[in-house]
Amino acid sequence: MNETIICAVGNVATQPVFRELGTGSSARFRLAVTSRYLDREKNEWTDGHTNFFTVWAKRQLALNVSGSLNVGDPVIVQGRLRVRSEAREGQNWTSADLEAVAIGHDLTRGTSAFRRTGRPEAGASAAAQRQPEPNWEAPPGDSDAAPPQQVAEPAAVT
Repeated sequence: MNETIICAVGNVATQPVFRELGTGSSARFRLAVTSRYLDREKNEWTDGHTNFFTVWAKRQLALNVSGSLNVGDPVIVQGRLRVRSEAREGQNWTSADLEAVAIGHDLTRGTSAFRRTGRPEAGASAAAQRQPEPNWEAPPGDSDAAPPQQVAEPAAVT
């Protein structure tokens, strides 16, 4: 089977949302990936275009994501790229999702302390980590427009 596996380096843009589903644990968050380039005229680094991905984590990775990541954290995500197109309310929408295989903090921009997790008890931690669903829909119109301001959500209890 041919799949597109990519590695994306960026920042966590939304607080991870954890859910316990019938098929197992699931977590998702938005990842902002901004290119940077050296502007030779100004002799300084400049931010380029920002791409947003919805990152999906399953099973144990989902539990670890919900207990480890916060908005603004620099991360590296490796996973399967899924690009979807659909028509809603007369407009064409395209979104890019990453089904994560591995996620970690970007250690070029800070330090991290690793803690090995034990086997979770079924349903014990899931109820404590449920959070309200954020509104991740982009506003209609220009896709290069600034994303809407995020409302601070409570951090996951670990």
